[in-house]
Amino acid sequence: MEVQIFGVKKNAETRKALRFFAERRIRTHFVDLMERAASRGELTRFAQKFGATALVDETARRYGELGLRTARYGDERWLEILVGEPLLLKMPLVRYGNALSIGSAEATWKGWLAT
Repeated sequence: MEVQIFGVKKNAETRKALRFFAERRIRTHFVDLMERAASRGELTRFAQKFGATALVDETARRYGELGLRTARYGDERWLEILVGEPLLLKMPLVRYGNALSIGSAEATWKGWLAT
């Protein structure tokens, strides 16, 4: 079992996810979005399940800096923005096979481990 985690090392929720899987001795592949941004295809996978707006962290400082508080974009435009601005993503993005989660979702992760 290997879990892929997309996030930033400085993000508390990302650290919680890494710790959650490490405590259970689950191998993780961590993708630091500051070093390598998530590909459009990877983000599309999450957007298809949750919608592109679910990927956007409206509480992020970068969200306000870019003046996106009044923005009303479609899914395609949000994906373009998120590929170029990874700090706008809700973190962590976690993938286990075809199962996906956004943010800290310990109940979901426990469900994955139970199967």
